[in-house]
Amino acid sequence: MATEHTEEITDDPTEETVVTELPPEEVETETATEETETDAEPEDAETFTREYVENLRDESAKYRTRAKDRDDLAERLHTSLVAATGRLADPSDLTFDNDHLTDPDALTTAIDDLLTRKPHLGSRKPSGDIGQGATGSTEAVDLAGMLRARAV
Repeated sequence: MATEHTEEITDDPTEETVVTELPPEEVETETATEETETDAEPEDAETFTREYVENLRDESAKYRTRAKDRDDLAERLHTSLVAATGRLADPSDLTFDNDHLTDPDALTTAIDDLLTRKPHLGSRKPSGDIGQGATGSTEAVDLAGMLRARAV
């Protein structure tokens, strides 16, 4: 004799659970009908046309592409902001963080922290008079005069 236990879930905590006992032929037919009902689509399900679904998919693809482009642009902006500070030799050494785009103090703090941990990543651009390039003097150079002065 097959036994099937069913429970009724209710909001009322005072009601008891009902256990019913069915003959074996009814248990088999109930499980068979349950399987066929789950395989078939429910009758009240809403169906959409193929064209409508394709339009939705195209629209979703467009938004995914925009999001990807937005991420690429955000990373480029981050690199440009780091390069604008001039404090790092390679602006890509600072990892991307979305907070750096909106908060300049967070960007400055992150660069300070990176340079504290790894000072070799700092910019090595020389400044001041290093004896090369344009100097501040405006006097004309007289090469003939230099030769005459040393030719004695």
